[in-house]
This record gives sequence, structure tokens and C-alpha cells, in this order.
Amino acid sequence: MAILNANYMKNRLNGHYTALYSGKNGRVAHEFIADCRDFKRTAGIEVTDIAKRLMDYGFHAPTVSFPVAGTLMIEPTESESKDELDRFCEAMIAIRNEIREIENGQADKENNVLKHAPHTAEIVINDEWNRPYGRNKAAFPLVWVRSNKFWPTVGRVNEAYGDRNLMCTCPSVESYAEAAEV
Repeated sequence: MAILNANYMKNRLNGHYTALYSGKNGRVAHEFIADCRDFKRTAGIEVTDIAKRLMDYGFHAPTVSFPVAGTLMIEPTESESKDELDRFCEAMIAIRNEIREIENGQADKENNVLKHAPHTAEIVINDEWNRPYGRNKAAFPLVWVRSNKFWPTVGRVNEAYGDRNLMCTCPSVESYAEAAEV
């Protein structure tokens, strides 16, 4: 079932994303790799922008940049329903159309729905909205998202900066030493 699911999704996304490493009959195993590398050249969109935007559609992103940098490794399990596979494919196609808007000049390369994703409830309901796209596009990009919305709790936080730079919010080491002296 996982092999069938992966090939079904690969075929649904054909024409929107290129799948890497298909066999001689065009089939994949239990996973496939969607190539997103060219979007950086055509629209300034990185694979992380796509991963973050998937949160607005209610999905946790698949594996990013492994085993190939700039790609998504999509690995549906045997337990995924066809409806869930279709929702994910619809989200990926809608994201590809958002990338096309940038490529066609309908959306700005730097100030767009993908570069600002994910959109938290706090951002969407804030009195101040200074983005060139509407709140509905940000929060409810497809009709079915509205009835089962998952709200990301935080927006972007410097990509991997926090992973690479330890930020301690605990009291200083000196304060522990002072407390021990008392």
C-alpha cells in the first residue's frame, strides 16, 4: 500500500513537481523525491518556504533536503487514506500555483505568501495587516482548510539559527554562585 500510495501521489503531482529517481517504468518505491531546486532560480523560493507553507494547509512538512538538498522526500505510509493523500496533493499543487504567481510577476519575489508562511492566528487576526495578499489566502488557502484548520503556534524564527546557536534563558552562572554563598 505504501508503494501504491507513493506512486499515486507522484502521478498526481506530475506536471507540478519533478520526481527524482524513478525506475525504468517511471515508478518509485515507498517514497519519492520532489525536486524544488529550480524554484529558487525562477521565483526565489526555497524548499523551506514550501515546508513552512504546508503548515498553513495543516500539514507537517515531509523530509526537507535529504537525501538531495532543495528537495522534499514524500513518504506516504500504508495507513494514509486516499482522501488524505488527495488533500496533501491539493496543497502541494496550490503551493506550486503560488510559486507560479511569483514566476509570472503576479506576486512579489520577497513579499509573498510563501516567504511569510506559516501564518499564525495572532498574525491573521491582528488589526494591522500590511501584506500584499489577503488574510483568507494566508490562513485558508483551500476551501477544506477552513473546516479543519490547524493553527501554527509560531511563525518563522530565523530558520536554523536556533539550532546552531545556543540561547539560554536561564539565570546566569554567576547568580547560581551568589545563591550558593548565601
